[in-house]
Amino acid sequence: MIEKSQAIEVLVEACPSFAPLWAAHLAEWGNDVLYIATGEFASHLLAIYREGDQLQLARVAVAIERLHTEGSPWVKELATIGVLEGVQNIWANSGEDPESFGALLLPASRRAWNALNNFWSGKSK
Repeated sequence: MIEKSQAIEVLVEACPSFAPLWAAHLAEWGNDVLYIATGEFASHLLAIYREGDQLQLARVAVAIERLHTEGSPWVKELATIGVLEGVQNIWANSGEDPESFGALLLPASRRAWNALNNFWSGKSK
């Protein structure tokens, strides 16, 4: 089971270009403020998308799926509320269609993505 202390490392393994940003985050915040790190990660994914690195985005989608399928309940929530909701908000507010990333998601992550969309559209509570 992937625990809280391992969650961001799973993302860094899939997205090595995030490693320097993760190191800076650890120096400033430590390993306790992970929701800030997931916001930084969502912004980093936007930069990767704009660079056209679809391979790295696909690897990240696999890592997010692992967080959803192998993670503790806390990690699953971080993957949904931290990473996926971060992508939806940051990408949309930056003029990009978040669905460009959502289309890469695997089944468990896609269900979480759709649940977020349904919540924010008022289709579910």
